[in-house]
Amino acid sequence: MSATPIPVALIPDHDPHLARAISSAGGEIVDLADARVLVWTGDVAGFPAPLPDHIEWVQLRLAGIESFLNAGLLDDKRIWTNASGFYAENVAEHALALLLAGLRQINVAVQRHWDKEAIDTAVRSLHGSTVAIIGAGGIARSLIPRLRACGADVLAVNHSGRPVEGALDTLPSSRLDEAWSRCDHVVLAAPATDETRNMINATTLAALPSHAWIVNVARGPLVDESALHTALTTGVIAGAALDVTDPEPPAVDHPLWDLPNAIITPHVANPSSGLTRTLAPWVAENMRRFAAGGDDMLARVDPGASY
Repeated sequence: MSATPIPVALIPDHDPHLARAISSAGGEIVDLADARVLVWTGDVAGFPAPLPDHIEWVQLRLAGIESFLNAGLLDDKRIWTNASGFYAENVAEHALALLLAGLRQINVAVQRHWDKEAIDTAVRSLHGSTVAIIGAGGIARSLIPRLRACGADVLAVNHSGRPVEGALDTLPSSRLDEAWSRCDHVVLAAPATDETRNMINATTLAALPSHAWIVNVARGPLVDESALHTALTTGVIAGAALDVTDPEPPAVDHPLWDLPNAIITPHVANPSSGLTRTLAPWVAENMRRFAAGGDDMLARVDPGASY
């Protein structure tokens, strides 16, 4: 006899990738009033609050859930999971592409065409350098092998200081200030919190070597963009590549647009068009874990934590 299907509300959008994943893992799509599980495919706007008590688990489609926390939506009545780590491969690939594009002056070549002398003398190699990854979680675990394959070492910074596999060294966030002088380049992969806001500022920029590139695939508020513009125009650092900005999108007359040593991509490290396709197998795995008791759910969220 087959097990009773787990009733799942898939809202506000009935995404076919997620629907197939739910069905393949023993779930049945039902209305919210009849569900034990909510797979929420939207943003914070429109989230059904308060949730009925019969919802035992909520799966969010996003990794960055600051807006849900700020709205006070997360509670301790049920299991909450987000997409932390589910999109790591996509984001790591984009981070490496941005860093290489800057170091190899690909963006400048696109703008200036065959300006060989200027471009030739500005090209740098990733090989032999040290890259600091700030916020060394799932993205770092995917990015480190890629960086090492290019001949770079990695200095990881995470909250606990627990060693990160593949990193040359790992620092706790309480020793973040030590990282700037020990690296050649920086990749930001940390969440946006009060503690991380403007972690890249005039002081930290000045502590970096002048050949440094900064890559931000995390959240725009991690970077003081005014201080970054000054650093880029005065030679304090060599360049910056941003997939996220504050706000998004930047104003059409934002001064960073015009700098040859600034690369801005429109928040596509994890493309929205493929989000649910990437998320689907993880949702299926969490469905199986929920059916088994829910003790080891992937990307479980602590409602009392800062993300």
